[in-house]
Amino acid sequence: MSPSAVTSPGPPGDSAARTPAPGGPGPSGMVPRGDTRGILGPSALLRRISFRRLPPAPALRPYVEHYWLIDWDLPAPYEARVLPHPAVNAVLQWRGGRSRCEVSGVGLQVHTERLEGAGRVAGVQFRPGGFRPFAPEVPVAEWTGRRLPAEEVTGTGPALTEALAAVGEERDDARRAAAVDAWLLSLAPRPDPQAALALELADLARRDRTVCSTSRLAELGGLSVRALQRLFAAYVGVSPKWVILRYRVLDALERAAADGAADWAGIAAELGYADQAHLVRDFTATVGVPPTVYTARSAA
Repeated sequence: MSPSAVTSPGPPGDSAARTPAPGGPGPSGMVPRGDTRGILGPSALLRRISFRRLPPAPALRPYVEHYWLIDWDLPAPYEARVLPHPAVNAVLQWRGGRSRCEVSGVGLQVHTERLEGAGRVAGVQFRPGGFRPFAPEVPVAEWTGRRLPAEEVTGTGPALTEALAAVGEERDDARRAAAVDAWLLSLAPRPDPQAALALELADLARRDRTVCSTSRLAELGGLSVRALQRLFAAYVGVSPKWVILRYRVLDALERAAADGAADWAGIAAELGYADQAHLVRDFTATVGVPPTVYTARSAA
């Protein structure tokens, strides 16, 4: 599975081509996810902000999962909490009258973001393994757990300046997305067979709940365990074991958000756990509270 060659983006402002749709993405990420997976207490957050996902230009879909756009104008500060996916994000934001762009490596812990006043964000969630072609000289593990100015990671240029201006000034979602497309395309990502392999295996860890161990994922990829670990360090930023665990907890969170009376024993079995206690331990260690406490707090 090799990323396709980069071509020119579609016409700016093509809103029909950018209408978000519910459901999960296909292998190329054409359809943005319609879930709230990873947002802790999604109902409370979505009462306070406007949240949308949009697809990137077709040439960027081998690398980018989706764009996420949020806008807020709050009478009082609010702390949003998110359990990060195993993905690098680029965050273009306008707040307090100033614009900036940061590259956020894979977050290892629950992330808390304080929102106050008015602000706008256009975020890029790269597919796991999809960021390396934009900064090919540095292993993705170098960015893990860090947030850095984009200029230090990808360099600067007029396309980034224009994208930041669009986030601060442009109210049309399609035009914001087109400006981000132009910035990413200006970085000229090139197909990389190793990136393609990392993308494929990380996607397998996300979608196939029978993949419960590094050894199983290595077997499916035709790699030794050590080779798989090296691949993920270089292209995903975290270990295969970490990716498998994080996707299982993200799935459990989504079940908790959908059903306050969730059958945790059944969920544990569906997610490939040997028993409910193992799921509870992983969930608690990752989120900070047991599943039943999390669902009670989310319903409050």
